[in-house]
Amino acid sequence: MLTIGELASYAGVTVRAVRHYHAKGLLPEPERDHSGYRRYDAGAVVELIKIRTLAEAGVPLARVRELLQADEEEFAAAVADIDKRLRAEIRERQRHRERIARLTAGDNLALPQEVVEYLDRLRALGVDERIVQVERDGWIPLAAHSPERVPEWMARKREQIADPELIGFNLTLSQALDRTDDDPRLVELADKLAAYITQLADEQGEDYVDDADIEPPLVKLMDTLAFDTVPPARQLIELLKKRGWTGWTKLERVDPARGAAGTGREDTAVQRSRRER
Repeated sequence: MLTIGELASYAGVTVRAVRHYHAKGLLPEPERDHSGYRRYDAGAVVELIKIRTLAEAGVPLARVRELLQADEEEFAAAVADIDKRLRAEIRERQRHRERIARLTAGDNLALPQEVVEYLDRLRALGVDERIVQVERDGWIPLAAHSPERVPEWMARKREQIADPELIGFNLTLSQALDRTDDDPRLVELADKLAAYITQLADEQGEDYVDDADIEPPLVKLMDTLAFDTVPPARQLIELLKKRGWTGWTKLERVDPARGAAGTGREDTAVQRSRRER
């Protein structure tokens, strides 16, 4: 005969668990002997192991009681059903593991494969990783908001990166990232970019230049992501305003005179803020 501690040890559970199963009516509680101790036989070990195994498999204790009272055929059917459920849980956990593993891949976490391939192509062309990050961060809300339009947008992107001149613009911006706002590279880039955009708009129409039908709040979010990650991008847009174009995510034609005036006011505000700090 076994004490409660010995029973718990043989079954691989705690004494507290044995008492809990007593309270739930799963394991019969024997009478105390003349010494005041409860004594358990080998059958109690077998029953306790069954209870432990079913409980660890996630079977609710109320169902455990039902299974312990079932005949052999019912018990086998119930165990088969439990096994089926566990296999489904394993598959789901495996999918979770795969998602977690994708965290190390970065871009793959929240982006369609065709966008990931586009980003990899930018890297292969020598575009600075910070600019690639701007592209990636912009694609994440886009793909989440309008997944059905990703193929359409990506077709346009693939067309753009096939143009050596556009890649040249990105490489010039890459070279200016760690320089001051008045870097002549940015001024030169603004001149070339404005001329290129204007030529496209004149030849293909402004709809060709501005075909990004994106809601204004999303445009603002994507612009903010870009300017926070690549501060020279904001300066580049200010330079473009003086040359007739504005917008990072959504290009729009503007009056160069108004753009220059607006830039002057913003520069004054920035300078005043810096003096106050």
